[in-house]
Amino acid sequence: MTLFKLEQHPAAYFADFVLYPVAIVAGTALLILRQPAGPAWILPLAAVLGFLAWSLVEYAMHRFVFHGLQPFKRWHEEHHRRPCALIGSSTPVSMAAFAVLVFLPLSAAAGPQPALAATLGMGAGYLLYVVVHHASHHWKAPEGSWMRARKRDHARHHRPGAEGWYGVTTPFWDHVFRTDASVRRD
Repeated sequence: MTLFKLEQHPAAYFADFVLYPVAIVAGTALLILRQPAGPAWILPLAAVLGFLAWSLVEYAMHRFVFHGLQPFKRWHEEHHRRPCALIGSSTPVSMAAFAVLVFLPLSAAAGPQPALAATLGMGAGYLLYVVVHHASHHWKAPEGSWMRARKRDHARHHRPGAEGWYGVTTPFWDHVFRTDASVRRD
């Protein structure tokens, strides 16, 4: 498996669908078995905040990195040209990024257990993103469903010359930052 290959072999592409749930369950079990002293609400709160923070990270990465910084912009343009190709980052790269960019700084600031809980929450958000993004390109969604709305908004993002609709799992940040087409601009 090549770590930095743009188009992935199906086994490498779908590794996120298997390894992230395993990591989330294992990390959660570890936190349950080694509960820290202190209020019981800290770890669930850290996990929920991590999950919610993911949506902002997802939006910012998509808008400012994938549509702004080379070589990511060029790679993402390839995804726009071939939306059904299995293009994405490898699981070892994404997991290493979570470890280095999320867990280590949070661990230094808040301790290893709250950091792990927040990282697991972000990992769950990332897993949702991976599933929703794949589904928006490859699966049929029932009329009127949440997934159908996600698929519709992502299709808007993929229109030639379109700007906006950077959120994949939620349109919330597109509304906040006015990058959705439904917000009237004066």
